[in-house]
Amino acid sequence: MKYRAPFAKAWTKMSLDRTMDMVVARVWDSRQRTVRAGEERLAVDHTTGICHLGGATLDNDENYLIKKLFTGGLGTVCVSNHAGI
Repeated sequence: MKYRAPFAKAWTKMSLDRTMDMVVARVWDSRQRTVRAGEERLAVDHTTGICHLGGATLDNDENYLIKKLFTGGLGTVCVSNHAGI
């Protein structure tokens, strides 16, 4: 993998493990900063700081798993998906 740090002019090589660790850390940090947990009389635990897009090439099972990961696992607000194309 190649990575270019903010404001850097050159790309550097980075291992896949380190790249994945950085992605996970940034996603989790975004979730922690934007989560709305247990407001007055509401049992909420969701974030509006993370989103995802599906695609028409994914089948129903793949879209179901992605939806469960993002809504149940990360607490994103689910709007819709359309896998019937």
